[in-house]
Amino acid sequence: MQGLSIRTEPTPMDIEIVRNIVSSSGFFHDYEIPVAVELVQERIEKGEASGYFFVFADINGETVSYACFGPIPCTKSSYDLYWIATRNDFRGNGVGKIVLKEAENQIKKLGGKAIYIETSSKPLYKPTQQFYLGNGYTIEAILKDFYDVNDDKLIFTKRFN
Repeated sequence: MQGLSIRTEPTPMDIEIVRNIVSSSGFFHDYEIPVAVELVQERIEKGEASGYFFVFADINGETVSYACFGPIPCTKSSYDLYWIATRNDFRGNGVGKIVLKEAENQIKKLGGKAIYIETSSKPLYKPTQQFYLGNGYTIEAILKDFYDVNDDKLIFTKRFN
């Protein structure tokens, strides 16, 4: 992709950038957006001790996509993908896939053997579900009515050899 660069260390500017990316996506509730921002702040303040790791995709110097992941406590080599989002005006051009693959590569470097991702079963999240399936993830579990009645939690998994 022309003009694409990847970085893994958040900067103070990323606090508002992440807020804007997550807000623009249309997939997250207003109460979820501060959580995404808090994880960036915590990583900036505590470094790797925060347990949060990031991948940012910049196109021509402008951050348009990111992922946040970290080790799952009390496991030896399992990781959660907490967030992955692409600014709405850049969705559908493959940058999210690049960010996901780089997050997977970083997890492997950290000794990770499996990634777990949670999302909703609501129709709004069909593109998200297809994104994960198209990138080699499988549905490991379905927790019925988890978020609300008729809103199941889907847990996707990908394992590495």
